[in-house]
Amino acid sequence: MRIAHVALWTADLEASVAFWVDTFGAEAGEEYASRNRPGFRSRFLRLAEGASLELMTGPWIEGAVEAAERPGWAHVAVSLGSPEAVDTLAARCRASGQLVSGPRRTGDGYYEAVLRSPEGALVEITG
Repeated sequence: MRIAHVALWTADLEASVAFWVDTFGAEAGEEYASRNRPGFRSRFLRLAEGASLELMTGPWIEGAVEAAERPGWAHVAVSLGSPEAVDTLAARCRASGQLVSGPRRTGDGYYEAVLRSPEGALVEITG
């Protein structure tokens, strides 16, 4: 078994797509607009080694805080393959204001840094 994809609700589909494309080099698929659920749109993104992310939006997401369909997750971790790659991306994200916490070795043995997406979702980058 494997996870097919992870989905994220977002109020700004294009800003979220740009974050994943610009920061992680994701390949963005075409936009899908549902005929059965008016206003629902989504795009799939594929990372270099095959992991997929679905970004979804709809008019009910804007301003949602308590609803089940609201922006965000606890975090998602993206493995970059080496501590050097973490250092490089963390430096780039520090310059753009996306870095939440710099590279460090965690208590559970990961070498990681934490980034923030345009809507505030946390993304850990690991080595």
